[in-house]
Amino acid sequence: MCRLVTGLPRDTQPLDVSALLSLHEAAGARLRAGEVPPSPLTFGDVPGEYRAGLEGCALFDDTDRGRVDVRGDEAAVFLQRILASDVRSVSPGSGQPSLLLSSRGKVLFAFDLFRDPDGAWLSIAAGRAPALLAALDTYLFAEKVKLSDSTAQHAPLALTGPRTPAVVHAATGIDVPPADHAWVRGPFGAGEVVVARVTVAGSSGCLVDAGPELAAELWTRLRKSGATPAGIIARDSLRVEAGQALYGEDVDENVYPQEARLEDAFSLSKGCFIGQEVVAKIDTYGGLNKRLVALKISHDDPVQIGTRLFRDEEGERRDLGVVTSWAYSFVLDTGLALAYVKRRHQQPGTRFQLGETAASAEIVPIPVRAGAVPITGAFE
Repeated sequence: MCRLVTGLPRDTQPLDVSALLSLHEAAGARLRAGEVPPSPLTFGDVPGEYRAGLEGCALFDDTDRGRVDVRGDEAAVFLQRILASDVRSVSPGSGQPSLLLSSRGKVLFAFDLFRDPDGAWLSIAAGRAPALLAALDTYLFAEKVKLSDSTAQHAPLALTGPRTPAVVHAATGIDVPPADHAWVRGPFGAGEVVVARVTVAGSSGCLVDAGPELAAELWTRLRKSGATPAGIIARDSLRVEAGQALYGEDVDENVYPQEARLEDAFSLSKGCFIGQEVVAKIDTYGGLNKRLVALKISHDDPVQIGTRLFRDEEGERRDLGVVTSWAYSFVLDTGLALAYVKRRHQQPGTRFQLGETAASAEIVPIPVRAGAVPITGAFE
């Protein structure tokens, strides 16, 4: 995924999303009610938006993401000491997915970390930056480090699909870095933009951030260059088919990173970090009580988050899991859920009763799209 991030100083005002909202509304977006700012559910063609993520370039509004800056001569030393990823292995212009764990080894924060010559910046889900900043501050002792919430400077757009590099280059003149989490900066309009390759909706893509003042211009240029505006519905279909956990839905402070399949966000060879002993013990001895799996649902009606998974064994009805995400799967032409299922019940083909209904759920391999061809009729 590509991310464009501003390198220019901005004021401290929160992002004015009215320009983007007017663009979304002009494009026929249906917005999710009850959110500030409201997120586009769809721009009127969910199958087309999904297909753009597989065959073209899907464009998502991520301007509400948060950002924390970690600056100073000892920024890398500080982050290496507390974060689960190997920060010292990352040079300026590169990055990595990372985690801040609790002392019990569970996920408190999941974010993208990017190194620059003066330290690092952390891009995190909407609304999470203040809590991350406070958590980092509790571990800051004598290091020469300055922490700040730079969310007001952060207004990224997310893109995914095989045409993403060509679209980003056409819109900005910047070549997308080939390496995962690598990022580059270049001029854009009256300011600057940064392009960072990251995972978007479970596949390689970019974050593109020219800052709040230029977000609308960037959105317009990306569209004119061939990007297809896409909403949460298509994004969830892509993400859930890829088996990608989402913080706030599939991941929270009750989950170990291995349970959520977050192995790429921690390192067991770097030495000590907060929660390292627990994570290492799980890696060495196993013993996970649950694991995130994908389940094919016997119907395509939405499944409520928190729905329990039951299975009859030796005449006993057992509660063996819980649904954390749901989406329509264009590959399977039915509903698809991500759920945590207890150990010894995680093999593909294992079937469960879906809550208190007559519907069933069957474990399928992750990623669902591997070796599969989307059902043509589902796009029509």
